[in-house]
Amino acid sequence: MDEVINVSEQTARRWLKERGVKIEDIAELVMYLQASYHENLEMKDCIENVERVISKREVQNAILTGIQLDVLAEKKLLEEPLQKIVEIDESLYGVDEILALSIVNVYGSIGFTNYGYIDKQKPGILKTLNDKSTGKVHTFLDDIVGAIAAAASSRLAHRAKSRK
Repeated sequence: MDEVINVSEQTARRWLKERGVKIEDIAELVMYLQASYHENLEMKDCIENVERVISKREVQNAILTGIQLDVLAEKKLLEEPLQKIVEIDESLYGVDEILALSIVNVYGSIGFTNYGYIDKQKPGILKTLNDKSTGKVHTFLDDIVGAIAAAASSRLAHRAKSRK
């Protein structure tokens, strides 16, 4: 079983990278969300929290599922009407956000507000992933990346609170 988990984590990390998302990109989102709350926040702290979030099996499963659906949509391998819905990132679809919420909830309800905020603002890598002119489909990936950042921010906030 540990072997499957290890393969899942390795694959999730590789697929993120192949889709143009680096751990540092997600860590920058954590910094964006948390810098005003933590006086001496450093990028290494943000990276550490992102790494810990990605090490969770539930998160890896969401990454693998979402990226696979995005790739299938790019290759036009989904059945209609799902193909068009995912391909254009239909605003009323919502399943992409539901998948992301499975990540957000890993570290408590604060992640929910972090996710909502960052999903609206679309800073950094989220803006890049939402650029529809590239021909890439990131219907699920943008929400997954935002959710990882929100969960890492929540983890960071919980840890800071327990230290005080």
